[in-house]
Amino acid sequence: MSDYHSGTQQAPSPIAYFTMEAGIDPGMPTYSGGLGVLAGDTLRAAADLGVPMVAVTLLHRKGYFRQHLDASGSQSESPSEWSPEQVLIPVEPRATVAVEGRTVALRTWRYDVKGIGGHVVPIFFLDTSLPENSNWDRELTDHLYGRDDHYRLCQEVVLGMGGVAMLRALGYVEMQSYHMNEGHSALLTLALLEEYSRKAGRPAPTGVETEAVRYRCVFTTHTPVPAGHDKFSLDLARQVLGEKRVDTLISAECCADGMLNMTHLALSLSRYVNGVAMRHGQISRDMYPTYPVNSITNGVHAGTWAAASFQRLYDSYIPEWRRDYNYLRYAITIQRDEIRQAHAEAKRNLLAEVERRAGVRLDQSVMTLGFARRASTYKRADLLLSNPDRLRRIVRQAGPLQIIYGGKAHPRDEGGKDLIRRVVQAAATVKDQIPIVYLEDYDMALGHLVSSGVDLWVNTPQKPQEASGTSGMKAALNGVPSLSVLDGWWIEGHLEGVTGWSIGDSWRTASDSAIEATSLYDKLEYLILPTFYKRPDAFAEIMRYAIALNGSFFNAQRMVDQYVKNAYLHSADDV
Repeated sequence: MSDYHSGTQQAPSPIAYFTMEAGIDPGMPTYSGGLGVLAGDTLRAAADLGVPMVAVTLLHRKGYFRQHLDASGSQSESPSEWSPEQVLIPVEPRATVAVEGRTVALRTWRYDVKGIGGHVVPIFFLDTSLPENSNWDRELTDHLYGRDDHYRLCQEVVLGMGGVAMLRALGYVEMQSYHMNEGHSALLTLALLEEYSRKAGRPAPTGVETEAVRYRCVFTTHTPVPAGHDKFSLDLARQVLGEKRVDTLISAECCADGMLNMTHLALSLSRYVNGVAMRHGQISRDMYPTYPVNSITNGVHAGTWAAASFQRLYDSYIPEWRRDYNYLRYAITIQRDEIRQAHAEAKRNLLAEVERRAGVRLDQSVMTLGFARRASTYKRADLLLSNPDRLRRIVRQAGPLQIIYGGKAHPRDEGGKDLIRRVVQAAATVKDQIPIVYLEDYDMALGHLVSSGVDLWVNTPQKPQEASGTSGMKAALNGVPSLSVLDGWWIEGHLEGVTGWSIGDSWRTASDSAIEATSLYDKLEYLILPTFYKRPDAFAEIMRYAIALNGSFFNAQRMVDQYVKNAYLHSADDV
């Protein structure tokens, strides 16, 4: 279908989805982690549902980075260069954007995301690598989250303001909504303020233009920690944007404490704001009490993240599932043996890749734990290994274990890098009893193998810092239950002993690492391993419920449907 229908409402014009990163293809290093992969899943689901949407992002010619780990777990990085010409379509229209008073030329490349029914959502990748630009300006679309604040703010001018200019050059005169996926693109609001003021013949925006921009804009915040939001000094903002534009932002009450805060800018000029899980919405309302923050829990694209063996199984039992992921509820009718067989194939594929990459042969029959995500200190990747003696006892008492780790630390995140070293060093102390592998250069392709091939997904964030998390959702689609701290999406998806297990007993209390480590070990020793080894039918039943209960709800089709109904298709009366 060419347009999305929701009851009697229909989107009269496209939604513009702006995102700093987009995980579309493992061969395109245009993403760093969960935010970008979520963006890709959002666009795939929008294409499946026939939502009229276009996306705007940056090209990132040198990608995020390639990760290299030495024997001690120390990380080094190298550029992740690729050839856009091989996978993207060059688009003729050009645009310009002002950066530090200079006119920077923009071109764009197109990638078409095709939905299950043939609907196309185009993604436009902005590129400043043009001969008419200076050498410095040519590199503005090279590095994802690279360099310093100056480089980052210039990039965000290209994304937000340049993105609006490019949409106009491409013939998109007006949009139903402009959706900012995190605050990196918030300067699109400034571009709209200027555009609406020019149309009204005014030298500067008034309250009328401010309300008009607010009516068009939607903002999703992903970060529950104040330090995680982009902020720039007003001096730097004046240097990059110019005095007049900063005065516009100040007069629109979008600057505070002498800083241009991109989250504050997006909050101030959006009619609809949401967090990415119920708990995260609550945290965000506490952080920003003067703004009405809603919640739309993230989801993942089942057609992308289900292993081939599970896709065949779903095609056999639930032929409608690709069109409507709600039908995964009917996985409750799939025979347990067939779920086990599909999982065994996914596990064999994972273990073969582990042997290829790391030279380590893991045992197909041994319970395999997976922990793979961005290496950030709050995710506490080392909690699982915090008591080696207890881990050895668990293996002796309840049965063997093997563990697969993966995840990159940001090049400037020394805490994250140290976390990887601690995991690698702790693994070395138990390697004779518990094989542990840390796979380097974790990406979408490896994420697909790990989330579908392990037997148990482990997640140990420090509450309440997990905004949502989506890796456990991908695992659930493949019948892999979670053992997780009650934070983010798991508060909503957890049914003890049904879809998985909790680490700790409550999401309301702050994290205590000692208590949570004890809970993790107790669940492994007394519940999970005995069920896996001694009650395989009971474990398969949990796998089936993970699909039927979690897979059928925590998916990107449901998420995009909620955005359409609650965020995009509002009338003027709703503002």
